[in-house]
Amino acid sequence: MPQPLRADHLMGFSKIFDNSLRQKSPLLRAFEALLEPMDDASLQSLAARSTATTRRQFGRTMRLFAPLYLSNECVNSCSYCGFSRENAIQRVTLEIDQVEREARHLVEEGFRNILLVAGEHPKFVSGPYIEMCLERLRPIVPSLSIEVAPMEAADYKPLVQAGSEGLVVYQETYHRETYARMHLSGPKKDFDWRLDCPERGHEAGFRRIGIGALFGLADWKFEALALAAHLEYLQRVCWKSQLTVSLPRLRPCAGEFEPENPLPDREFIQLLCALRVTFPAVGIVLSTREPAALRDLIAPLGITMMSAGSHTEPGGYTGQGKEALHLTVRGKIQPGTGGESATEQFSISDDRDARTVEGVLQKLGLDPVWKDWDAEILSASR
Repeated sequence: MPQPLRADHLMGFSKIFDNSLRQKSPLLRAFEALLEPMDDASLQSLAARSTATTRRQFGRTMRLFAPLYLSNECVNSCSYCGFSRENAIQRVTLEIDQVEREARHLVEEGFRNILLVAGEHPKFVSGPYIEMCLERLRPIVPSLSIEVAPMEAADYKPLVQAGSEGLVVYQETYHRETYARMHLSGPKKDFDWRLDCPERGHEAGFRRIGIGALFGLADWKFEALALAAHLEYLQRVCWKSQLTVSLPRLRPCAGEFEPENPLPDREFIQLLCALRVTFPAVGIVLSTREPAALRDLIAPLGITMMSAGSHTEPGGYTGQGKEALHLTVRGKIQPGTGGESATEQFSISDDRDARTVEGVLQKLGLDPVWKDWDAEILSASR
């Protein structure tokens, strides 16, 4: 159970982050023990505990969602990201009508839970632009979340009012030195500003808050411990929001960045199970970064939310935005350089369509859920 708030929990996680890893809480020490090397029998036992915990807490439900990319414009230079300003790629920002067409396609595929994703560029992906996207989609998509540039709480509030119930923000890496080395320029260089973003989202009223680390940048055990420390803290201070955690592993992308600290499959599974037994009430998200066979294997172990049939480029579902494509080189648009499609953020591994994934989950004894939230619930309670 979460412990009572202390005064330092009112300061922001960035103020206590480093110390939380030096002076580990009992919960963090127990989690750390679960990351130690295990033989096959011990790992199978941990997986069984993880599965049992998931069934007890979440039943057999598996929420399905799809990402909808609004823009791949970005002002940040991040070594590992396909959208990095340094990469010469085909970029575009979808118009509101085009966003709606992409969303209607996903609705026709069955999705009622959509995550709006965009590169971090205040000129192209402003607060008012995101607000207009949300207002347009709210009548047709019951559950909308956003994964965009970190904002002040006051700037998030109009987005909540416009229909966003969820906020996703990954720290990428919790290792300060690695973070500084990977983020060469742009506002994303500010480690602490990003680290405190979930708290600003909670203040703004988001119903769900998702965090995560991008595994492959720094030592995986350090990332896991830092992520767990962040979760433990957020459970105390963001008690009004449902928390989810994601464990994305680096995938090929423009720029051809190679992971410096790969997380092997066995340790990936161990980490997943350790998180589940340590944080029983936290949702765990699995994306199409992982191959189909691995996704099918670990879905019953502790996953509560999965993407399916994903595209990671603007216009990826219906080809919207082709007429406005342009090549940029270090932020400068090259005239007359349109292409066939926008560049993806990263290449997916599981390319099965959503209905195929749904069928596989059902064969595994799980219950795929396309919709578990509607704003009308709040309206009816007033």
